[in-house]
Amino acid sequence: MLDFIISIDRFLFHLFNSTLANPVFDIIMPFITEQRNWYILYVALFVWLFWKGGRTGRYCGLLLIFTLVLSDQIGSSIIKPLVNRPRPCHIPQTIRLLCDCGPGKSFPSSHAVNNFAAAYILSKFYKEYKWLFFTIASLVAFSRIYVGVHYPFDALGGALIGIIIALIVVLIYELMEKKLRN
Repeated sequence: MLDFIISIDRFLFHLFNSTLANPVFDIIMPFITEQRNWYILYVALFVWLFWKGGRTGRYCGLLLIFTLVLSDQIGSSIIKPLVNRPRPCHIPQTIRLLCDCGPGKSFPSSHAVNNFAAAYILSKFYKEYKWLFFTIASLVAFSRIYVGVHYPFDALGGALIGIIIALIVVLIYELMEKKLRN
């Protein structure tokens, strides 16, 4: 059964990494996947949350920081070493590598874990932009496959892990908030 799942994952990887390759995505996806290209947006988001977002924004910002630290540590420091799956760019095969491969392991994609955790937290406070938050998270996760550094199930697993971590954080926050109101 595991071999079957791995073969589907590899098939999908080659579909997204090679078959769907095109000059437009070859420019856009490396840009999307590079975290430093998002720094200005991240800073602007936190400035807005803490400065203009009022009480809701400050709570969202604090929960976002806590959740991102937690999700990054769980994904990178706990799950990756346990699973110990090599990245596709570390395995001798024909792939299109459009960015630095990185030394880390493959499952889960930390980009997916963190972006989906952030999308979930932001969506809880700003429901009207839910589609935007999850679209960005999905594009980042897809970009990791397209540029050749993660398998599709790394991104999908990362998305699920990020959402579950954020869901637990939100549930704890809501329980604490309810206790404080009573």
